This record gives sequence, structure tokens and C-alpha cells, in this order.
Amino acid sequence: MKAERDLRDGDAAQAKPAPDAGDRTDGVTGEVTEGVTKERDLGSRAPGFIKASRALHLSWQVGVFVVGFAVVVAGIIMLPLPGPGWLVIFGGMAIWATEFVWAQLVLRWTRRKVTEAAQRALDPKVRRRNIILTSTGLVIVAVLVGIYVWKFGITMPWKIHE
Repeated sequence: MKAERDLRDGDAAQAKPAPDAGDRTDGVTGEVTEGVTKERDLGSRAPGFIKASRALHLSWQVGVFVVGFAVVVAGIIMLPLPGPGWLVIFGGMAIWATEFVWAQLVLRWTRRKVTEAAQRALDPKVRRRNIILTSTGLVIVAVLVGIYVWKFGITMPWKIHE
């Protein structure tokens, strides 16, 4: 009864307009509400007019796959060469994730693992352990270098005679 009276009186909130066929109204990946992360639904993110036609949607997916593949291959080439190889590979995966569920699942898994690793790295006990291990390693290297210099001495490169 109260709801009907509110509607008659005009006090009810205005209804949202209906979304287009391709628009998403669900939460965006990474959006945090009170400590809870909302993730998008799996599936194609193609605009509605592309999804309306089967042939157009298939050609859209082929185009997305080809572009994503080119970016991933460029990233793989950058792994041994100078360049941000892993960043480019994940960029190609993100391009694939706009259309393919398997790529969306891989990116979700990767994002979860990176977040877990970052949380572990920020843990004070882990940081203290890492600092101790690094310091111990540096001391060992310094001792070995000292022993080598004591045993064989230092010869400057410009004084080396063959």
C-alpha cells in the first residue's frame, strides 16, 4: 500500500532507462564496495549491434583474436629482447578477454595471484625474512670477493698484458 501511495504522490525514485542490448549494468572489475570486489560477468563485451548479427559478431571475434594474437606474439618477442614483454603479453590477453571467456578466466586467476603475492610481500614477517636473506647473501658475496682479491689480487683492465 505504501509503495502505491509513493508512486501516486511522485515520491518514488525515477526508474532507470532500459539499457541497450550491448550495455552492461553490472559491476566493473576491480570496483570495491565495502571491501568486496565485484567482477564482471563472463562473455563478450561487443556492442549490441555487433551481437545482433551472427556473421558480424563472428568477424568481430576473429578480428579481436588476430589483434590479440599479434600483441601476444610481440610480447613473446620482447621477452629475450629489450622491452616490456610480460606487460605486452598481458595486454594481448586483456584484448582477448574482451571476447573470450577463457582469456577472462586466465586474467582473473593472474590478477588474484598477483594480489596474493603483493599481500604476502607486504607482510612484516616476510619483509623481515627477505631483508635478512638479502643481507646474508650480500655478506657471503663480499667475503668471496675478498678471498678472491686476497688470493689473486686486483689487476686493472688497462694494465693487463697478454
